[in-house]
Amino acid sequence: MTYNIFDPKAPAMPRPSKGTEIVNLLLMNASKDMRQPLLPMAFPALAAHLNSDVELMYSDNKYYEIGAGQMGHIIGNSGTGKNQLTFLVEAICRDFSAHDEMEYKRLADWSRQMKTLGGNAKNKPERPSVYFTFPPSDITNAAFTQNADSLEQNGGRTMYLNLPEVGLADKISGGHRAVSQMIRQCYDVSRGGQLRATSDGITANPRLRLCMTLSSTPDDARAWYKRDMVNGTFGRITTAYVPRGERKGRIPRQGTYDEEYLTKLDQYLLRLSNAKGRFVVKPLNKVADQLATQMCDLANLADSDELFELSHRSIFSAWKKAAVLWILNDQSYTRSIGDYMTYFCYYDLWAKLRVFNDMLALGEPLQEETQKRGPKNFLQELPNPFNETQLEAIRVNHGKNKEGTKHQISVWSNRGFIAYSAQTGLYTKTKLYLKGRS
Repeated sequence: MTYNIFDPKAPAMPRPSKGTEIVNLLLMNASKDMRQPLLPMAFPALAAHLNSDVELMYSDNKYYEIGAGQMGHIIGNSGTGKNQLTFLVEAICRDFSAHDEMEYKRLADWSRQMKTLGGNAKNKPERPSVYFTFPPSDITNAAFTQNADSLEQNGGRTMYLNLPEVGLADKISGGHRAVSQMIRQCYDVSRGGQLRATSDGITANPRLRLCMTLSSTPDDARAWYKRDMVNGTFGRITTAYVPRGERKGRIPRQGTYDEEYLTKLDQYLLRLSNAKGRFVVKPLNKVADQLATQMCDLANLADSDELFELSHRSIFSAWKKAAVLWILNDQSYTRSIGDYMTYFCYYDLWAKLRVFNDMLALGEPLQEETQKRGPKNFLQELPNPFNETQLEAIRVNHGKNKEGTKHQISVWSNRGFIAYSAQTGLYTKTKLYLKGRS
């Protein structure tokens, strides 16, 4: 294993190298403390620049769109700098804003004509077929549905939303109960055609192509996901966490997105907009397969089915980000791209555990129990060496039944994490496990 998601300290971000130079560009204007959480949040805006016919084959031998369904949620207390995401995505989406401005003008011209003609219905012009790629965060449900339909009719384009409050997603989807359906349709683009809403008297039934980022405090995030922890909504949205940090008597410094910066950025964006076709990138799938094994090991260490199931979508989301890096690197794979794919997967799970660890446990824990519940690396909490009774005590303390102790020891032994000494009757953590922890 490359990273320890159970550690309070965030996994260390890889250094950009050959094939991932874009990372330096994306983060150069962010304050130092915000670079790590901002990086995964930049990918939904980048991915939205891809055409709908850009598909890559995943390890399950099915093709998936890369330019839609990428979503992220940056979580941190007020004043931690989450608003820096807005400056970054506005730079990435300048072409979207320019296009939308022209569309707003067309719509305004049509509206003026309608008012001028008054009740003369015979000469009234038809509403122009406008579509918006970077609509405002306060877009209504009816407008959102109509825009999704227009995007579908105009070549299957993707819209990108940056929502500074999670509650805005409820408004867009038509209420919190409908959020889960919207998230599923965004993430699983191939399942489109499910959304039904009425706009201007016409039933819209578009394929929903959307990339989205959300921002909130930890308390708002926990309340928003409370009823959606196990239905797939939570796992489909990549999480980035901004720790509170130390008290410092200085204001974090940000850079400027000047013309020189934007010119460099546009060179990368052009690679995204020009990409077309279906691709099979075997090295990316090899990393996905490796991650699947590692995630199984993590779940076994915590004896957590919840963590195991959650990891499936963390791998897939990381794979889609790596696919974007591959396209940005002129459709060429490097080891650094694979390193970032691995990092994105672990960082997503680490961030989720930092904010939602107790909510990942079954049932409603009491407030004083929250630190005991949720996925934990039980082997990490044991001394070296240890005996079966010590593991049993830790399992009971974390709400697990003691009957599963022998099975967990058997799994750890089979995975090569521990070795038994008949002479002492104790289990020792192996070099294989300890190396993975370093």
